[in-house]
Amino acid sequence: MITDRLIEKIVEMQNPTCVGLDTLFDYLPDNMKQGVTTFDGVAERVFEFNKKIIDTVRDIVPSVKVQIAYYEMYGVAGMKAYEETLKYATEKELVVIADAKRNDIGSTASCYAKTFLGKTSVNGNELRAFPADYVTVNGYLGTDGIAPFVEECEKDDKGIFVLVKTSNPSGAEIQNLVLENGMPMYEHVGNLVEKWGESTVGKYGYSAVGAVVGATHPTEAERLRKTMPHTFFLIPGYGAQGGNAQMLKSCFGANGLGGVVNNSRGILCAYKKDGGTYYESARKACIAMQNDLSSVIGKMGK
Repeated sequence: MITDRLIEKIVEMQNPTCVGLDTLFDYLPDNMKQGVTTFDGVAERVFEFNKKIIDTVRDIVPSVKVQIAYYEMYGVAGMKAYEETLKYATEKELVVIADAKRNDIGSTASCYAKTFLGKTSVNGNELRAFPADYVTVNGYLGTDGIAPFVEECEKDDKGIFVLVKTSNPSGAEIQNLVLENGMPMYEHVGNLVEKWGESTVGKYGYSAVGAVVGATHPTEAERLRKTMPHTFFLIPGYGAQGGNAQMLKSCFGANGLGGVVNNSRGILCAYKKDGGTYYESARKACIAMQNDLSSVIGKMGK
């Protein structure tokens, strides 16, 4: 099961870090941007940048998250770089999270599920559009929008991360609304996520239906961890968004498991602070993050 594999890689490396490949062309070093005037050129350089990052950190981090918006903005060429990045990370045996935050209902949700998790039949040939292990989804359309994704998870050993408590400040405008029964909206959605994942719980007690829970909301995260014992967390907000290791400690269980922590700009742009090559600086940033998280979480899988 995919969450079991992610947990095993985290325990092996003693590192719950996910490198966010939210790669803006502007993040690239000046020498890589020089002379580029087309989307084709952008896509080529972005993929080159991503490959070097992957090659340099793949032995110390278990996963990468590829945010599709940073590629869609460069048109068809950007989407090709997105596809190539997913394929390359998969070939290097990283657990790959497609950060697309998709959803709809009925047949449209099924199409999204096939796009990012499953396969599409063309005259009997089963073809995969984008090779990822997980995709992020919006759960605020209810069960109709999630069921097709869970079906693909069960069919093809894939996973999803459902938005529950996001790291942005204005998320509270909706997610922290208190329902008639006194329960905040985010906790109600968390309970649904726990239920949606019941059929996919693996040997470590976590399901393939995970939750996005921001590091910037430790009080809410602690509450969710208690009410969602079988749900694995994707934790954004560390680093540039203001989250730190102490704030996200409550996302993890007593055995140091339960989540993977994303860091994008803090790794991709680390070279701008320390002056090294972008890939060497990215590796140093990953090691520093590993040490920071380990100092708070402790030994993972103990």
